[in-house]
Amino acid sequence: MLNQKVADLRKDYRLASLDEGDVAPYPLQQFEKWWHDATSSEVEEPNAMTLATSTPDGHPSARIVLLKSFDEEGFVFFTNYESRKGQELALNPHVTLLFFWRELERQVRIEGTVSKASMAINNEYYNSRPLGSRIGAIASPQSKVIPGRSFLEEQVEQVASKYEKETPQRPDYWGGYVVKPSVMEFWQGRSSRLHDRIVYTLTPTGSWKIERLAP
Repeated sequence: MLNQKVADLRKDYRLASLDEGDVAPYPLQQFEKWWHDATSSEVEEPNAMTLATSTPDGHPSARIVLLKSFDEEGFVFFTNYESRKGQELALNPHVTLLFFWRELERQVRIEGTVSKASMAINNEYYNSRPLGSRIGAIASPQSKVIPGRSFLEEQVEQVASKYEKETPQRPDYWGGYVVKPSVMEFWQGRSSRLHDRIVYTLTPTGSWKIERLAP
């Protein structure tokens, strides 16, 4: 049954518009423009993005991860390779990323495929992390069932004790993924739910086709 109090929640978007004639010719350029807007505005954690993965037989899962870099090669995030998302990515490399910048009334949706980041990139980022985060990456059996919080705290204590006098090295099961886009959609909220949606689609020749989608 419809919960009317929930159904009545709505906001009319009026901040900006998005037109085919105003977007950049390449999606990365358009993303860079919107990224600058997000990082120079009061957007909280603009690098937070939903990562959707799926099993080979189509069972999806999604979670928030953090974007750590992007360029012509793709969009980079880091995780435990043995986690649920890591296991799903090993069997099905097709993913979707979604940024929602509420303060700007914008979304960016990215469809693509993943590959593992290089060992050099993995080591560089891992070694740049705070010590507690490096220890946590070693101590946590991510996505596995554990008996309680105390188990995790004990694991962290043991790892921290082990590395009191030496620098923890990146474990083999932890590293980055690079998402190579094939579709990038830019969504700008508009009044009366008549939102602007401009989508870039990679063609077989390597060029990008720009089209408008109905809201």
